[in-house]
Amino acid sequence: MATALSALPLPALPSGWSAEKDFKAVGHLSSATQRNVEPVGPHFLAHARRKRHKRTFSEDERIEAQRNVKKVEDEDAGEISEPEDPMMLQRDAKDWKGQDHYAVLGLSKYRYKATEEQIKKAHRKKVLKHHPDKKAAAGNTEDDSFFKCIQKATEVLLDPVRRRQFDSVDERADVEPPAKKEAQKSWYKLWNKVFDSEARFSNKQPVPRLGDEKSTKEQVEEFYNFWYNFDSWRTFEYLDEDVPDDNENRDQKRHVERKNNNARKKRKTEDTQRLRKVVDDCLAQDERIKQFKKQESAQKNKKKLEREAAAKKEAEEAAKKKEEEARLAKEKEEAAKQEKAEGKKAKEAAKNAAKKNKRVLRGAAKDGNYFADGEASPAQIDAALNDTDAFIVKLDVDELARVAGALNGKTDAKEIKSVFVEEVKKLKTAGKVKDGEFKTLE
Repeated sequence: MATALSALPLPALPSGWSAEKDFKAVGHLSSATQRNVEPVGPHFLAHARRKRHKRTFSEDERIEAQRNVKKVEDEDAGEISEPEDPMMLQRDAKDWKGQDHYAVLGLSKYRYKATEEQIKKAHRKKVLKHHPDKKAAAGNTEDDSFFKCIQKATEVLLDPVRRRQFDSVDERADVEPPAKKEAQKSWYKLWNKVFDSEARFSNKQPVPRLGDEKSTKEQVEEFYNFWYNFDSWRTFEYLDEDVPDDNENRDQKRHVERKNNNARKKRKTEDTQRLRKVVDDCLAQDERIKQFKKQESAQKNKKKLEREAAAKKEAEEAAKKKEEEARLAKEKEEAAKQEKAEGKKAKEAAKNAAKKNKRVLRGAAKDGNYFADGEASPAQIDAALNDTDAFIVKLDVDELARVAGALNGKTDAKEIKSVFVEEVKKLKTAGKVKDGEFKTLE
C-alpha cells in the first residue's frame, strides 16, 4: 500500500529530549516468516512460452506477430474485409495524391461515411499485414512503398481538413443519375441514391429526401427549392498544383497560387452547373410534377366553371327578377287602369245617381204642388223650382241620395214638403243654410 507523504514540516523536538531517557517502544517486531513467491506478468509468460517451445527471442516475436495479425483480421473480418488489388500494392508512394485513400485502407464501401474508429481499425489491420519488418521476417523484400501509402492515407483521412479536401474530389463516391427509361417504382430509389451522394456536400443539414409517389406537393416543392438553392462546402484544393517552397522564386509562387485559385473557381462553377443539370433532369422526369400540374389545371377549370355557373345563375336571377318586376309593373298598371275604369264607372254611376236623385227632388217639388196650399201660380212655381235647385246645390251626393230615398214613394204634398222642411232644418243646423234663404221650403 502506498504511503502518503505530507508536505508540512515535522514539529521540532522539545528541548532536552533524548532517546535514551525519553523514547518508549509501543510494540515489538514479529519474527521472520518464510513465504513462496510466484513469478507473474507478460514478461514471465513470454519467458515460459520461449522455454516451452524452445524458441529464440526473434522467432517468438515473429510467430506472435503473425498470430496477432490473424487475430486482428478475424476480429475485423465482419466490418473491414476487402480484397486488395495487385496493381494498388505496386503503387509508388510518391504519387500519393493520385491514390484512393479509402481503397488503400480497405474502406471503399464506406468512403465519406467511414468513422474515425473504422479508419484507425483499418490502419491497424493494414499495418499488421504490410509492415516491412513483418515482410522481412517472412523472407520477402523490404519494399515499404505500399506501407508508406497506408501511412499517407491514414494521415489524410484522420485530418478533418485534408479529408474534406479529398472527399470533395472523390468521384468514386458519386452516383450517376439513372437512365430515363427506368421503371417509376425503382426511379425514386435510384434518384434518392444520387441525391444522398450529393447531400454530403451540403452546409445545411438535414437534407430533404426526394420521397416517393405518396409525397405531398409541399414536400416535393421543399425538395426542389432546397436543391435549386443548394449551399455547398465542396472545394477543390486537393487538385491544386504544388506551390514551390523556394523562397527565392516568389514570382513563380504567386503565379502558381493565382493559377490554383482560378482553377478552383472554374471547377466550382462547373460543379454548380453539373448539379443544376442533375436537378433539372430529375424534375423533368418526375411524374409527380405532371400530376400536380394536372390537378392545378383541373382545379383552375373547376373554379372557372364555378365562376361561369355563378355568373349564369346570377344573370338568370337578374333576368327573372326583371321579368318579375315587369310582370308586377304590368299588373299594377292593369290594376290602376281597372281601378281607374271602375272609378270612372262609379263616378259615372254616382253622377247618374245624382242626376236621378235631382230629378226625384225636382219631381217631388212638382208632386208636392210646388209647396203651395192651393193652385200654384207661375210665380210660386218659379220660386219653388228655384228653391229646389238651390237646395239641391247645398246637398252632397250622400245627402242627395238620402233625401231622394226619403221622398221615394211619397205622393202627398204635405209629406213631401215636410221632408224638404226637415232637411232644410238639418242644413241650417250644419250652417250650410241661413234663415229665410229657402222661403218656399220653410
